[in-house]
Amino acid sequence: MKTGTPKHTWNHQTLAPWFFLAIPLLMYMTWVIVPIIQSMFFSLTDRDSILFQRQFVGLGNFIRLATDPTFHLALQNNLFWMISFVLVPIPVGLAIAMFFNQDYPGARWFKTAFFIPMTLSYAVIGTIWAWIYQPDFGALNTLLRSVGLDTLARQWLGDRRYMTGALIVVGIWRQVPYVMILYVAGLKNVPSELIEASMIDWASWWQRFTNVVLPMLRPATVVAVTISIIDSLRAFDIIYVMTNTKARAAEVLASYMYSSAFTFQDYGYGSAIAVIQFLITLGFILIYVNNTLKSEEKL
Repeated sequence: MKTGTPKHTWNHQTLAPWFFLAIPLLMYMTWVIVPIIQSMFFSLTDRDSILFQRQFVGLGNFIRLATDPTFHLALQNNLFWMISFVLVPIPVGLAIAMFFNQDYPGARWFKTAFFIPMTLSYAVIGTIWAWIYQPDFGALNTLLRSVGLDTLARQWLGDRRYMTGALIVVGIWRQVPYVMILYVAGLKNVPSELIEASMIDWASWWQRFTNVVLPMLRPATVVAVTISIIDSLRAFDIIYVMTNTKARAAEVLASYMYSSAFTFQDYGYGSAIAVIQFLITLGFILIYVNNTLKSEEKL
């Protein structure tokens, strides 16, 4: 009787998965991995064209970023986006999900209505909210004037003091439905037996929520917070549609990268901004993955 490790043989069963993975892996390499590597290389050069390299400058672009006030403003605005995307959509989305978790007539229709913002393109969303923010006949200022709050009417997209906040509101309006769906799915996994046991023990609604429901929603919360942070760092579409990246007061990393590279033809500098944004985003992704792996090990 022969012993030893059997030789691996290639057949249709072992080749089939690789055949189906080949195209998506090739597309991922082409459209994600290769551009990332190229951006890292471009960030070390002084380029005014995609095709032609002018000069290798090493860390010169990153040193320039350290003293660039517009880059500092973009970082600050991204921080505002990040904080807002965690502090507002998470609790609001959870509250709406808790409301929709009840059985009442028309619940599905209400869920659909709340999820509509996620189905709209940024071009449509930007157009809608640009009309809402229009200073003369926009819905927001018209409403404020109709209730006697004329002094609160503003140039929402024309005043640097309110521009970033106005754009963040639009982003939050679109983010809340996504968080809501995550929590609606998470609430379906909360065992009804635990809720019934807490009710038998005369636990109050708040005690049931904090001691039973909220701990069971931890995986959904981790996903919601991580996705919200990443989405805040990727904020670009709404800013581009509503300001066309001409408003420096509302600049974020993505919009500053775009204007530096494609408006001012400074591809090396734009690539350096992209690398910084990539590293920040990667940091949060690694934290999420590490947290997920630890959770799976405990199971």
